[in-house]
Amino acid sequence: MAMEQIGVVKNNQTVHAFGKEIDIEALYLTIIDNLQDGIYFVDINRKILFWNKAAEKITGYSAGEVVGKYCEDSLLNHIDEEGRPLCTMSCPLFASICDCTHRQDHVFVRHKEGYRIPILVNIFPIQADGNVIGAVEIFTKRSPRVYDDNLVEKLSEIAMHDSLTQLANRRYLESFLQYNLDEYKRFGNLFAVLFADIDDFRYFNNNYGHEAGDNVLINIAKSFSQNMRRGDLIGRWGGEEFVGMYSLVKEKDAPVLAEKFRQLVLNTSIITDGEQKNVSMSVGITVVRQNDTASSIVNRADSLMYAAKKAGKNCVKVG
Repeated sequence: MAMEQIGVVKNNQTVHAFGKEIDIEALYLTIIDNLQDGIYFVDINRKILFWNKAAEKITGYSAGEVVGKYCEDSLLNHIDEEGRPLCTMSCPLFASICDCTHRQDHVFVRHKEGYRIPILVNIFPIQADGNVIGAVEIFTKRSPRVYDDNLVEKLSEIAMHDSLTQLANRRYLESFLQYNLDEYKRFGNLFAVLFADIDDFRYFNNNYGHEAGDNVLINIAKSFSQNMRRGDLIGRWGGEEFVGMYSLVKEKDAPVLAEKFRQLVLNTSIITDGEQKNVSMSVGITVVRQNDTASSIVNRADSLMYAAKKAGKNCVKVG
């Protein structure tokens, strides 16, 4: 009788307790929904399927505002302690789906009211019939403190953006490249890497001064920012070198994108000593290949850029 009061599992679907049969799935969801830790489930494409009450309490977002959205489109905007945006790159949920490994990390989540909350996340892959079908994230507040969102965003900008051009810096580009490679290997999402270098920039600096050179970099960066597609990224690799990453539908789109990039630079000018000055760029672009690493694809794009230099500059080489 005592055993019956506690509860006896009758089959895989129900449990017998207190003289009644209770649906196990409904019981589990009730328990999960009333835990103190925030919990949410995503499918293999990182679409949010479940959002418990604690998640609502911690973040301020109701299940209705979050469920059905994809991680990268959600309002949470996770960043790690180094300022990297996790929803669009270095996503631990995506990594756990890919390698079926448990992960734990310290991150910041944005509350609905605009401030940042430090949380500890535990991520577990979900399997069915030997295949990974999604992941679950369990998150807990790390401390009662909250952080001003503007301060955290400013630190993020410093960590991930070039101070002169305000474009993504090399660190950001490298992380985004690895993210794209992971997406390609998992889902086959094509992308291209562009490597560009301003032609004769040293000569420009020597003749018109470093301030004029900086203004060229700033104006070019503004042109890039105003003409960037959603999901693409262009940043300053170093000096007068720029790297761009573009999502593709077809490989043949890559040369078109590179030529638009070249023309955009050529039509960007500054005024110095009362005269309009323009610069050109030599551009290399390549599409991701099956066995590519981050180094191999960047090196290939870099080599193509040098081939453009040797061909007379102000042109595009594709490979």
